[in-house]
Order: sequence, then structure tokens, then C-alpha cells
Amino acid sequence: MADELTEQEAVRREKLAKYEELGVDPFGQKFVRSDTSESIKTKFLGKTAEELEALQAYVSVAGRLIAIRRMGKASFVVIQDKFGTIQCYLKKDVVGEETYKLFDLADLGDIVGAYGRIMLTHTGELTIRVEKYTHLTKALRPLPEKFHGLVDPEERARRRYVDLIVNDDARRIALARPKIIRSIQNFLDTNGFVEFETSVLQPTLGGAAARPFVTHHNTLDRDFYLRIATELPLKRLLVGGLERVYEIGRLFRNEGMDTRHNPEFTTVEIYQAFGDIEDMQHLCENLIRTAAIQAAGTTQLPWGDKIIDVGAPFKKIHMVDLIKEITGIDFWKPMSFEEAAALAAQHDIHLEAHENSVGYVINEFFEKYGEQTCIQPTFVFGHPIEISPLAKKSKDPRFTERFELFISGSEYANAFTELNNPIDQRERFNEQLKAKALGDDEASEMDTDFVEALEYGMPPAGGIGIGIDRLIMLLTNTPSIREVILFPCMRDR
Repeated sequence: MADELTEQEAVRREKLAKYEELGVDPFGQKFVRSDTSESIKTKFLGKTAEELEALQAYVSVAGRLIAIRRMGKASFVVIQDKFGTIQCYLKKDVVGEETYKLFDLADLGDIVGAYGRIMLTHTGELTIRVEKYTHLTKALRPLPEKFHGLVDPEERARRRYVDLIVNDDARRIALARPKIIRSIQNFLDTNGFVEFETSVLQPTLGGAAARPFVTHHNTLDRDFYLRIATELPLKRLLVGGLERVYEIGRLFRNEGMDTRHNPEFTTVEIYQAFGDIEDMQHLCENLIRTAAIQAAGTTQLPWGDKIIDVGAPFKKIHMVDLIKEITGIDFWKPMSFEEAAALAAQHDIHLEAHENSVGYVINEFFEKYGEQTCIQPTFVFGHPIEISPLAKKSKDPRFTERFELFISGSEYANAFTELNNPIDQRERFNEQLKAKALGDDEASEMDTDFVEALEYGMPPAGGIGIGIDRLIMLLTNTPSIREVILFPCMRDR
């Protein structure tokens, strides 16, 4: 191992014995702090040197050394904690010779504690005049070079712990995420919804169209799926009379990775008894608007070179009308699958073996030509029945009471007036089984227990799933999902 170390790493390891000679554990002990960089600035910023002198205010802080300026018998250091940075001034004749000798062993990246009096430097910077310096943890690896930092996106995602130390933006996004999730919880709680937890291991594949991760349970000697959706368990709670339910949870889909997709991601799914698709539109709009105001302080959200306006009413358009606007093709007109397939071929659309009806062709047209045109928030509704096995039929039985919310060409939400007819639901599951037999890896399985639950009676309901990661991307103006998930899935080096 030793011959693999860089020169800096070797020097830092050599210092470990010197700490022990001074009777100091190089990896520290508990430290009690009275303040943070933030609380110090809140209390003392704006005060004059004379006012601080009169206050004689003492504080203790702890954090990581990110700057050291040695000047013989005195030094300035900058300590970084969760909230920001604070400057400290160490003078040999104040802290004592032994302590200053200990400080001389310090490297950038070490974690230290400091106790002292608040003062103002000649340049007007709030500073702690240190009277007691405590070494807490030796960093055996140096931080990335100051001016270039950790800039490679792959390395930033792999070594998020370093990214959080050296990149202010990484810390900003990491701290914004829980704030946004809390705002969603508060919004739903105040509107009468109750948060529940359902099982991640599921015996039957359902609730969405996606390829699953499969795992084996040794005791039961059977395979389970890591859930691809929380939908079916939550709708069982509606059958049980819980009426307004939601879950913020991790989902797992064994699919591709790019700037908008990670195999492990987070959604909130919400179900409202006695509601429908219109209730879900109102809920979705108000939830996103509230989260924007609380997290970003505005409904005018910068997104690349655009401004996304979540304050204005969201646009609503039927999928068939949107396709007609863009391509001129009118799928309202009755047509055979052969006629629709010919139109697909003319427009460079490839159909899979299981895509053997007009509804599938409509969806492919929308995905190729429609999605990218939805820049400002747009509810696209009226999905074909073939691709919506859990949504209630529209008056036109070719389509369903379903919408997806698109912003800047990406899907943010998916909602239905929920299908609560157990006879229809069983037929839809059977159609999914046929699609699976024709090679559709994303088709649902027959969930007999769920159909049985519906036979006890589920109230009319609206339901919606909203992608938390994409919403955080929007609210923090972050173009890649890897930036808003602390530890995303990564390819091997």
C-alpha cells in the first residue's frame, strides 16, 4: 500500500506518530460547540470592532480546514461547517507553544475545533481570535486543488463526499432536497392526506410499465420484485377506507441511465377517494407552485436558457389534438391498425410486435413528435386504453381519463381517474399478459389480490405520481438527475 501513496498522502501518514507523541488522538473525540458559521454571522455581522470589543463574545466552532495562511508566530485559517465558513486567527503567545506546535501539523482538509472571542480584522472580516485550538480528525488524503476543484461529473458523483466539501453548489442542492420534500409533505398533510409506507419487495409486477429488478427470498424460496410503483398497495388503502393517502418512496426500474433517468429514484404517489382527474390537476398545480415558492422563492423558474412559469395556469391538451397540431394527422377519425401502421412507417416510427393496435401508434406519435413541444407546464390527457391499464375509460372508450404533466419536454407527473371496476381491471390485466407474451418486458402481471380488493369496492378516486428527483432538478435549476441524487448508480471505472 505504502508505495501506492502520493507524496502528500505519505507525509500526512507520517504525521500520525507526531500527534501521538503530543498525546493527541489523530482521529479525535467529542467536541462541544456553541455556534456555527451561520449563527455567528446572524448575531455579529454589521457590528463595529468597538462594539465587538465591548461585547467580549466567546464562541466555539468546529469544521474542516479549507484555508491556512501561516505567518510565523500567527496564522489565519478558514473553517467550513454545514452552513458556510468562518475565519479564525491563531497567535502563538495566545494559544501557547504546545498548541501551536499541534497546529503546525495541520493540513487542508483536517477537522478541527476552535474556541475564542469574536473580533473584526482590519479588513472588516468577522473572525474568531482563538484561545483554544483542538485537533479532531486528520485527513489522510488532500482535498482537490483549490482553483480547479472536483469538476469531472463522473468523479463528483462517485466521490460525493468530496464534492460536498469543495463545491458550494453540491451543498446547496443537497440541502434543498429535504426542504422540498418537507414542503410536499406539509402541503399534503394540510390538505387532509396521510403518509403511509408500503412494501418495497412485491410478489407481483404492477402499477407501471417498466422492467423490474428481481431478487430471491431464500426462506420463501420465491422471487420478488423491487417495486416499480407504489400504486397498487396505496389503492388497497382506499379500499380499506383511508380515503386520502400518499407515499414518498424509492422506486426501482431496471432501465437505462441518462441525465433524466436513474434506476433508483423517488416519487410521491397520492390517491384521493371520491376525486377524479380534475382534482389531480388542481392538486398537481398547487403542489408544484407551493414547492417553488417555498424552495426557490418564486414561480418564475430559471431552466437553462428558459424561464418556466409555474405560477400561470397549466396548459391542457388532448394527446390526439397535440399530434394533429404538429403532424396534421387526425387520430380522432376511425382507422384500422393497418392504416395507422402505414402512417407510422411514413413518419419513421418503428412498432414492436406487441404494438398491434391504433392506441400504440398514437402513443408512439406523441412520444416522437409531441413531448418535445411541451415547454411550459402542460397537462397532456386522453391516453389510449392500451397503455393505461389502471385508468378509467373516457366516454370515448379508445381513451382513458389520464394525464401526464410535461415541462421542457420531460414528464413530471402521471395521473388517472382510477379504474375501480374489478371486471374491467381483470380484462386489462389479461391484455397486459398478452402483450408480455408478445415480448413487452414492461407489461404488468395479473395481480389477483388487487382485483379481489376491488371486488370489495374501491370508491371513485383520483391518483397521481410525481417524480421528486425531476421536480428538485427544476426547482434548483440542475440539468442532471445525478446532481440531485446524492449517490446515483454509476458504471464501473
